[in-house]
Amino acid sequence: MNAPADNGPDLTLIGAFRHWTPVSLRFSDQDSMGHINNVSYAAYVEQARVAFLDDFLRVEGGGDIGYILASVNIDYRREMHFPGSVDIGSRLMRIGTKSITTAYGLFKDGENVATAGSVNVFYDAEAGKTVSIPDNLRKILEQELTKG
Repeated sequence: MNAPADNGPDLTLIGAFRHWTPVSLRFSDQDSMGHINNVSYAAYVEQARVAFLDDFLRVEGGGDIGYILASVNIDYRREMHFPGSVDIGSRLMRIGTKSITTAYGLFKDGENVATAGSVNVFYDAEAGKTVSIPDNLRKILEQELTKG
């Protein structure tokens, strides 16, 4: 998910992001080869995704709408090693009828170590079905999308 076909932002560059989530690397995140395990990258992306989406859904006025993860992809670019932290940049890429696509860049010591993307679908847990994005939330998301 480096550069979308429409020549979107280069997710390997720090400047492509406005929203950041720092995550501390844990000793237990390492694999037998001494570098951060690929599953840990997924957990870091999850932490950034939840923080980013909750900003819109809770803080910016999106209300109590739920969402579920439909897709996630990660492109591993460099090894990471404990100790330290990884800074994850998040951005909105696309707004659908019932879903949004987000993108992430993972940076350790200023270097890009991975890029990722996900699709989340809005969901009514009580009804057990997907729902369209409410108009008030769509406006907030559209404003964010134009800010880049």
